[in-house]
Amino acid sequence: MNTFYIIGTGPGDPELITVKGLRTMENCATLVAPKAKVNGDSTALGIVKGLMDLDNKKVIEVCFPMHKVENGKGTQEVEAAWREAAQLILDHLKDGDVAFPTLGDPAVYSTGFYVYATLKEMAPDMEIKIIPGITAMSCCSAIGNQPLCLGGEILTVVPATFDDQRLGQILTSCDSVVLMKVHNVMDRLVALLDELDLLDRAVCYEQCGMAGQKVHTNLRAAANSDLHYFSTIIIRK
Repeated sequence: MNTFYIIGTGPGDPELITVKGLRTMENCATLVAPKAKVNGDSTALGIVKGLMDLDNKKVIEVCFPMHKVENGKGTQEVEAAWREAAQLILDHLKDGDVAFPTLGDPAVYSTGFYVYATLKEMAPDMEIKIIPGITAMSCCSAIGNQPLCLGGEILTVVPATFDDQRLGQILTSCDSVVLMKVHNVMDRLVALLDELDLLDRAVCYEQCGMAGQKVHTNLRAAANSDLHYFSTIIIRK
């Protein structure tokens, strides 16, 4: 039986795809790539196109609505997208191996693992392999020439959409914090970081590893700009 691969494509720079990830995709007959909007393009697929010719492959883009998922459960629309992708994968596995390229690393806030779980429900015996990728936070750390954590420091990765009380507890108790999904809550984050006297310890990385890459050391100014969805804040105390 053929194999389904979930492959991390890294943060944006095609040269940051792993050798194993690239070689695996080159050997797959079909690529099923996620995208956020029906009329949009797949960011992960765009990264792959920067390194390999896809003319001899079947390429399918599947839209996964950007709705909140909690405890592995999504809205009806989101779960329908998971099932649609899973069925497409099962159908195309008859023709050869199938790859699911996903931005960053599949283990970190990735649609890939929801597809994995759905497939395992539909076909428990199928073979699925996961190939890790470089995370956005690792790329931010490298661009900023700063470690994520050292020695006995505690690193926490958290969605910035948590409420202020919960975020405040994390920011107070942890040595190094990575905030994801910050673009729509910058005003609230700036106020909270200012209150905790952490504003000068925070750096915002926008589209790290991509063509539009920016580094914001002044978060007040960043809050007044139109930040891209792919923005991450690192706070090191």
